[in-house]
Amino acid sequence: MASVGLLYVGAVLIVNGLMLLGRVDARAAAPLNLFVGALQVVTPTYLIFTSGGDADTILGASGIYLFGFTYLYVGLNLLGGLDGTGLGWFSAFVAGCALVYAGLNFGRLDDPAFGVIWLYWAVLWALFFLVLGLKREELTRFTGAVAIVAGVLTCAVPAFMLLTGVWQDNRRTAAIVLAVLLLLSLGVYPRLRGPGAPARREPAPELREGGPAGEGAGAPTTQFRDNVTEPQPTRESTDEQSHRRR
Repeated sequence: MASVGLLYVGAVLIVNGLMLLGRVDARAAAPLNLFVGALQVVTPTYLIFTSGGDADTILGASGIYLFGFTYLYVGLNLLGGLDGTGLGWFSAFVAGCALVYAGLNFGRLDDPAFGVIWLYWAVLWALFFLVLGLKREELTRFTGAVAIVAGVLTCAVPAFMLLTGVWQDNRRTAAIVLAVLLLLSLGVYPRLRGPGAPARREPAPELREGGPAGEGAGAPTTQFRDNVTEPQPTRESTDEQSHRRR
């Protein structure tokens, strides 16, 4: 059941990555975050209630909540237009927990592939903390790219391997392949420095209304000065004042 949720986590990470790259509108990404967030809260709750008290099952399910709450938080932030600092600091908590889960997978759970995956998730959520919590906007595009890589290599591919029953026999090979690919993906940082794509500017009023560029030439223009919008005199009003002075 957890592998089904992992597949859709891949989808939401890809969409969120595209959003950070300026390819998906923020409000358009909100519904999927809410859907996957709800799934990632219901799934571990079911696993815990049906675990029969098995410690490893409860341990594995407990980590899923970290992502469920993240996506619900993202969805609500996007719909409500809320400040992202709270989400950013929660991401720092998730990153710290991910390091612990990575160590547990390398040791107690004997799953080095998921140990590598948890390490990459720790990096990704640490980037969310830097971008949202500390406002390091120059990391936005890089974070978007890392989110897309995570959606494919740490979620979608492992989910299909788990669903088809080939994960258990290939965990050590998967750990090596994932470690190489994920480290290579972090090397794109120099090419992706800088904030995400800027929002598109709306066309001029006369173009937005469908009129020719010449129409509305006498409308007052504005100038931003110290965050205050000041009307500027038009050519017609200047000519009229000159005529009166004569």
